[in-house]
Amino acid sequence: MAAQGRAGRQAEPVSDGVRAAGGVARRTLRETPGIRQTQRGSAKGESGPRAPAGPRAAGAPGFVENPGLRRFGPLSTAPRIRSFFSEPPSVSAVVAAVMEPALAVGSLLAWAWIFQGNMQGHMQWQMSRADLVLMLVVLALSFPARDRTGMPATAVWAEVTAVWLARAGVIGLGLWATDSLAQVDLRVLAGAWTSTVVLTSVSTQAAGHVVAWWQGRPHRRRRAIVVGAGALAARVGQALRDQAGRGIDLIGCFDDRLDSRLDPGARGMRRGDLADVVDFIHRRGVQDVYITLPLGGREPAGSRIPRLLQAMQDTTVSVHYVPDLLGITIIQGRLRDVNGVPVVGLCETPFTGVNQLVKRAEDLVLASLIIVLISPLLLAVALGVKLSSPGPVLFRQRRNGLDGHEIVVWKFRSMRTLDDGAVIRQATRGDPRITPFGAFIRRTSLDELPQFFNVLQGRMSIVGPRPHAVAHNDEYRELIRAYMVRHKVKPGITGWAQVNGHRGETDTLDKMRARVEYDLEYLHHWSLSLDLRIIARTVALVLWDRHAY
Repeated sequence: MAAQGRAGRQAEPVSDGVRAAGGVARRTLRETPGIRQTQRGSAKGESGPRAPAGPRAAGAPGFVENPGLRRFGPLSTAPRIRSFFSEPPSVSAVVAAVMEPALAVGSLLAWAWIFQGNMQGHMQWQMSRADLVLMLVVLALSFPARDRTGMPATAVWAEVTAVWLARAGVIGLGLWATDSLAQVDLRVLAGAWTSTVVLTSVSTQAAGHVVAWWQGRPHRRRRAIVVGAGALAARVGQALRDQAGRGIDLIGCFDDRLDSRLDPGARGMRRGDLADVVDFIHRRGVQDVYITLPLGGREPAGSRIPRLLQAMQDTTVSVHYVPDLLGITIIQGRLRDVNGVPVVGLCETPFTGVNQLVKRAEDLVLASLIIVLISPLLLAVALGVKLSSPGPVLFRQRRNGLDGHEIVVWKFRSMRTLDDGAVIRQATRGDPRITPFGAFIRRTSLDELPQFFNVLQGRMSIVGPRPHAVAHNDEYRELIRAYMVRHKVKPGITGWAQVNGHRGETDTLDKMRARVEYDLEYLHHWSLSLDLRIIARTVALVLWDRHAY
């Protein structure tokens, strides 16, 4: 009896807590200002499926916790940390990551069996060691593959062809460097390359049609609404309409403001006020809600969003918050978790983690190789500078490098003067300061060749925003928005701006602004393949461009 009494007394707080939590939850939903509550089973308004009520999760933001259950279980000792998690890859992404490498390896095996089996007998054919190594190299180069489902057919074929041309070049260079060309059957390589490109492109398009068919089935489609009707809501609404083929149906937006104050692109989608959101979710079976409200406003900052979230806890909708970042220059935007605190990075360098190692390895390998190849040219240019005019062979000038720190950049001297003061006049066409030989090396960019040694020193990169003189930086940082953001990375010998027509004198503010925009675009979209494209286009510009002087 004593044991039963103790067990009964221990169970009482839990029961009281459950009853108390239920009462608080009911009072909270009834008393939430600005949010209209609806009773289950209401037949008012439109008919249609209603989102079923799911279990409430303890500990989630805005949820009412059970005080009796909090003292039991492993959560009582675990730190209460909420984190953002990376979105899991889609099924199509996982299939694409494996499919292309599998097709490439399978093509190699098939063509090797076809050609080499004729000599050895197909039943007795055995893979050679060279073919096995080649297969492993192909697998390493192609896994994991990129998901291209949903891309236009021409874009798929163009990208797959370009990617496998680059991989074929890498494999060919490796075979030549290791003197192994004689150990592989070039017919196998040619056949495998062709079949891989064709099979990958065709299967990607087929997968895209399958995904569209699957997501377009009625039971797979999801109904979505947008909370807010400003410029951001209009943009989100257009993005969701563009995703209609992916199984998303946008059925309206909600805002408390008058129609005259709404964005024209969202005005026609308005279905009611914020107080109507929960009722609409129940009546129309909404599954996704995108909140575009600002965190502040006439009410206390952010008060509308917690109240709306709390009211939507009586539904099973997936809630997404869209931050208003329109008009903000975002460089390498990322979401990361700092010991449980979500942090949104708005302006980051692309060269962190493994990207930093890849970039430095690219610089060291290419710069070393280029210096070895052009060493005779370096000696010839140095001799020409020395004989053409009195003065040093190298011109050392202060520039701003990584994070705006001053660095010293080397160039072959092309002028009779060595300007590096507080005021520096840019070179112009027919500038009397430029020597005849200096005009030649400037036009062909040979004056920049010593900067490959700056790359080895770690001051510069082969590809990056071109460094400007310190005096020019001090001038333009006051005139051009986000000018100094280009110094989030090391300056480069060539850059995205230079291969897009912004090479040479920047005699107007608009020209410099356009150059900065291309530099920021490079930071936003950096990849190793982009660097290689810029290097290839730079070689063509050196041979044919006449904008530099």
